[in-house]
This record gives sequence, C-alpha cells and structure tokens, in this order.
Amino acid sequence: MASKRRARAPRKAVAPMPIPAGFRTVTPQLAVEGGVAALEFYQKAFGARVLLRRLTPDGKLLHARLRFGDSLVMVSEAFPGSSMASPAALGAASVTIHLYSSDVDRLWSRAVQAGAKVFRPLQNQFWGERYGQLIDPFGHHWSLAQPVRMSRAERRILEEQAMAMFQQGPPPGEAAEPA
Repeated sequence: MASKRRARAPRKAVAPMPIPAGFRTVTPQLAVEGGVAALEFYQKAFGARVLLRRLTPDGKLLHARLRFGDSLVMVSEAFPGSSMASPAALGAASVTIHLYSSDVDRLWSRAVQAGAKVFRPLQNQFWGERYGQLIDPFGHHWSLAQPVRMSRAERRILEEQAMAMFQQGPPPGEAAEPA
C-alpha cells in the first residue's frame, strides 16, 4: 500500500543577515607588512584573539580576523596591486584605532612591553577619560582609553592646560608624526 505524502509548500529563501554573526556595523581592516608577526604582536600587546588566519602558499597573511573584546578587526598583508597600502608604504597612518579597556594602565604597559611606541602619553584628560596614543611596530596608530571619575575642578584644570597647549602649538619635535 502506497503511503500518502502531503505536498510541501516550497521553502521561502531566507534573506542573509545584513551583518554577519560576530561583526559590528563598522569593521576596520589593517594592511601590514609582516602579517604573521602583526598577528603575534596584536595578541601579545592587546590580547586580541585570532579567529581566522589564512596564509598564501609562501606564508604571507592573506586574511585574518581578530577579536578585540567585543569587536573584530581584519588584517592582511599589503599585496602589490591591492587597493590597500601599509603605513610603512605610505609613510604615515591615516586612521587611529581606538580601544576602550577596564584597566587601561595594564593594557598600556602590555602594549609598550610588546613593542608599541608612545606617541601621546597615557594620562587623564579633561573629557573624562584616561587616554593615550601608541604606534604599533607596523605603523598603525592606536588610542587606548578608560572613562575615569573626576571632579569638575580637576576637569577644569586639565581643560585649561589642554587649551594652553593648543595655543602654543605642538612641542618641539612633534610637529610631524614619527615615521
């Protein structure tokens, strides 16, 4: 006896998610020279976790995804003919990656020990954050910050100092960013 089967309605195509799982609306992609070394640095300096790492047959970094806290950053070698160039090739960085931390002093020390160079020292700022800027060994600029509690008087003093500094211009030797 033949069993009776109900005819199923065709399945509707499911629209892809507008943002893939794990990503945010904006995801930076860094071009570097020395991709594998960059991954090692970002892990050591900032505690990044490598989620994906694809290499070319000759060992260059084709593509990587790194998790920094709740955010992703993509990294790849700056290949000839690509639309991306590394800061080393450009002689400057055009973007600063901003990282918030619940312990910015510890993260700062970790990054400097791993080889990051201090561009602006880590210190309390009038806008209510402990903030500083670093340059990684691959030429990318990073700012690290943590919100801090300050009295109105402390903020006013820091703001006055900042305004006086802006009126004087950059300190000697800081007119141009280091290479």
